[in-house]
Amino acid sequence: MPIAQSYLTEEVFSDNAVILTYRKAYQAFKTKKGACSSIEALLKRASGGTPIRSFNPLVDIYNAASLRYALPVGAEDMDRFVGDLQLTITDAGDEFYLIGDDRNQPTLPGELCYKDDAGAFCRCFNWRDGERTMITNQTQNAFLVIELLDDSREQAFREALDFIQQAATLHLGASVEHQSVTLQEPRITIN
Repeated sequence: MPIAQSYLTEEVFSDNAVILTYRKAYQAFKTKKGACSSIEALLKRASGGTPIRSFNPLVDIYNAASLRYALPVGAEDMDRFVGDLQLTITDAGDEFYLIGDDRNQPTLPGELCYKDDAGAFCRCFNWRDGERTMITNQTQNAFLVIELLDDSREQAFREALDFIQQAATLHLGASVEHQSVTLQEPRITIN
C-alpha cells in the first residue's frame, strides 16, 4: 500500500488533506453517526496494514484506483436502476437495504444520497452501498462514480478515470465511456 500511504503525510490521520476535504463535505449534510467517505475507510485500513479484501474483479479495480489516487470510487449495477438516477438531498424515508442486511434502513432528512424511483442505493455520497444495485460477478452494465470535491486534484481524477478504463478493458473486456457531472453540467444521459 505504499501509494495509498503517500497521501497520509500527517501524524494525525484526520489532519491529512484528502481526509479533511471529505470530512468538511460531510458536515454540510445529515449523516448517520460514523459515516465517512469510502476513501477515508480504505486509507484507514491501508494505514493500519489491514489488507483490502477482494470482492470481485470490478470492485477490486475501482478499489485499486481509489487507493492509488486517494479518491472515493464506487459502482452500481445499472441494470438494477428503476427510473432516473439522482444524487440528491433526501426528504427522508427512502428505502435502503445495506449489502448483506435484510432490514430497511431508510434515509435521514437532509441526507445526501444516490437514489432512483425505487429508493436509495448509496448513502452519504459513497459511504454505504445497497444490496439492490451492488456489483456482482453477473453485472453486465456498471455505473461508476468518482467524487472529486477538490478542484486542485483534477489531474488525479483524470488519471483515476484512465486507470479504471484501462484495467476494465484489459482484464474484463469492458467497453468504457465516461462523463462528468458538475455544478455547471448537473445532468447526463446514459444510453
